[in-house]
Amino acid sequence: MQAPFSLFLALRYLRPKRTFVSVITVISVLGVTLGIAVLIVVISVMRGFDVKLQQAILGFEPHLRVTNGEVMRNWRELQPLIEKIPGVVAAAPYVEGPVLVEYDGRVKPAEVRGIDVDEEQKLIDLKKFIIPHANTVNLPLDSVVIGKELAAELGVRLGDEVTIYAPGNIQGVIAEIRRESDDPSAKPKTLADLKQDIVIPAPMKVVGLINSGTYTFDSTFLLVPLDNAQELYGLKDGVQGLSVNTVNPYTVKTTQKLLDEALGGQAFSTSWYDENHQRFDAIRMERNVMFVILFCIVIVAAFGIMNTLITVTVQKTREIGIMKALGARTAQIVWIFLAQGMCVGLLGTAVGLALGLTAIYYRNPFRDWLSATLHIEVFPAGIYEFDGIPAQIVPHDLILICVGAFLICSLAALMPAWAAARLDPVKALRVE
Repeated sequence: MQAPFSLFLALRYLRPKRTFVSVITVISVLGVTLGIAVLIVVISVMRGFDVKLQQAILGFEPHLRVTNGEVMRNWRELQPLIEKIPGVVAAAPYVEGPVLVEYDGRVKPAEVRGIDVDEEQKLIDLKKFIIPHANTVNLPLDSVVIGKELAAELGVRLGDEVTIYAPGNIQGVIAEIRRESDDPSAKPKTLADLKQDIVIPAPMKVVGLINSGTYTFDSTFLLVPLDNAQELYGLKDGVQGLSVNTVNPYTVKTTQKLLDEALGGQAFSTSWYDENHQRFDAIRMERNVMFVILFCIVIVAAFGIMNTLITVTVQKTREIGIMKALGARTAQIVWIFLAQGMCVGLLGTAVGLALGLTAIYYRNPFRDWLSATLHIEVFPAGIYEFDGIPAQIVPHDLILICVGAFLICSLAALMPAWAAARLDPVKALRVE
């Protein structure tokens, strides 16, 4: 099948002829390719950060937290009330707060979470996150499950005993010091008296390691029985709140509204998105800014295409004059050079798409090779939270990038194409 007149000439002008124009054409294609590939990699990685962070939070955190701003004493009455609300799957009590963990003279800050294992299992599949894996999760009194990264920093192994210091451990000591400072003549308390007022930190046996896949959780969290956490904070039978899971975490606002209405002011709720919206908003803003910045690479490449076509039109001035003298229409002349620019844009877009998808597929092996070669840690988990580089390929993003780049390249080719079509054939034929 014979190609149309305009397309035939456009393809012929694109053939390599060892000229300066051919070099510019190759550079233009490489510019589009680089812009598309980098844009796809960056947007996919940042999209992956967003999705991975949501999955990590929803895998280890409840969809809603119900608190009253102080110690919740009536949680046993509120729990069945909450579980009857449409859209609620289950509710479980928790105690959470900062502590210090000590082992063999090494001390690290951490976040302790006291849970009732049977109730918590209704919200979170603890078996997925705890090493060693077992069919059931057991957390007897005076035992603890510690994040694997925190355990590595402390040098803790399964079966070792750690000591946890919480505010409840030292409040009594501070109160006694203040009492003696305010009244030096007061009779000091004996050790037996202090034992009644102070929560003596007892060794807790490590029965498991948390392996959530997120550095933040694995380096800071401890899971202990609810009774131990209540004792650490001196709450007696009280808790700090109730964890609530819903049918769909992405429509949690609807359930949250029903929940707040049912509580009638006795407590209030906060969603997982409310607690982390600043992080999600920051990622989305950075993704949008990076999209605009990196798309400028494609625009620069489009200027390269424009320069190429301007050079071609100058070199082909006599040929354009001959074609117009032989009866070539303005539209046909426009399409010769427009098709040339579109071919360059299409080729650069296709190669850039393939290169970008390949880079995403091999991102983590390449990171490992780069780390081994340069002897530095690339993408450290302590900063970026995840063990590997996350990525999420979204067809909508790929279509937007590829179509947008192709249209920009086509528009860049339109101006020199229109200028070539408007050449006066008489003046064009006079060019030596």
